Amino acid sequence: MTERIPVSGPSITQKEIDYVTDAVTNAWYENANVYNNKFERAFSEYIGVKYAISLPSCTSAIHLSLLALGIGPGDEVIVPDITWIATAAPISYVGATPVFADIDQKSWCLSARSFEENITEKTKAVITVDLYGNMPDMDEIREIAGKYNIAVIEDAAEALGSEYKGRKAGSLGDTGVFSFHGSKTLTTGEGGMLVTDREDIYNRCLFLRDHGRKPSDKMFWNTEVGYKYKMSSMQAALGLAQLERVEDLVDRKREIYSWYADELGGDQHFLLNSEDSSVKNSYWMITVILDQEIGIEKEALIESLAKDRIDTRPFFYPLSSLPAYREINSPQKGIITNKVAYTISPLGINLPSGLNLNRDQVRYVCEKLKNVIKCR
Repeated sequence: MTERIPVSGPSITQKEIDYVTDAVTNAWYENANVYNNKFERAFSEYIGVKYAISLPSCTSAIHLSLLALGIGPGDEVIVPDITWIATAAPISYVGATPVFADIDQKSWCLSARSFEENITEKTKAVITVDLYGNMPDMDEIREIAGKYNIAVIEDAAEALGSEYKGRKAGSLGDTGVFSFHGSKTLTTGEGGMLVTDREDIYNRCLFLRDHGRKPSDKMFWNTEVGYKYKMSSMQAALGLAQLERVEDLVDRKREIYSWYADELGGDQHFLLNSEDSSVKNSYWMITVILDQEIGIEKEALIESLAKDRIDTRPFFYPLSSLPAYREINSPQKGIITNKVAYTISPLGINLPSGLNLNRDQVRYVCEKLKNVIKCR
């Protein structure tokens, strides 16, 4: 294998090129919002919610969600310890405090039990994360949240096309948030979306994302200091084209996972992403957890595979272990309270999962992965 195998990458066809070209050519003046409106309407219909707002990132969608829910200084927001920092960073933006809960052994998503154990009188929201395309036990999490009057933000950045009991990822919280980064199943290069069924949240987010201006108010009249959180028409055009192909994209992700399962599923040294009977996993990132007895951690494995021109990514580090959160949380505390997160994280990597990956490349990746293990 002479070409480097990337860890992720999009599927771009002539449809995307045509839509973006049309946006560049025509989406100006009175047509400036045509593609944004089309993308938002189509996206809300696909997810099964009333409202969708296109944004520059998933991070901005979480930020607006917290602001619209009235969360600020003195409040606590529970997040799973295993996720990208973008899930938790907006909690700091609004002056609240993130609280890191453990993950489930099987799904790698937020543990409902740990969520409840971390609730205090200051807890105002929980951000669930559909990690790598999987989904947590949303019925139990929503029941607990309802019991304590806690808002639910569903971070579905990695799970477009996933489902929980027939409902689309992103439709199960007060808000759902998505990422369209270049690595995601559906991409706009950079970008995000906030979805909700709540009209009050929708209107508040529209206001906050446009420098604190009411959509129907007079021009340049700002009643609050807001934010510049808008998506360009070119990004929206790309997103719309991708959305019209979304089922094919998700099917392709699931097919790639099946190739890995064929190659690695029978080997006790490797644990791949799970799929509970209540969940349809879109397998954004095919992930492998090594048997602890092998004695190799993720950094060494990543370095070894890179020599064979295979790009991989580390399973997320626990947020509570990051220097960014040393002032509010010690890694020693995380090791004690979030045992699953700290046990799994050192042993996991994301395997190449790009949409243009082929069967021979998967076979090659698995062959090299097995060779690394044999040499231990």
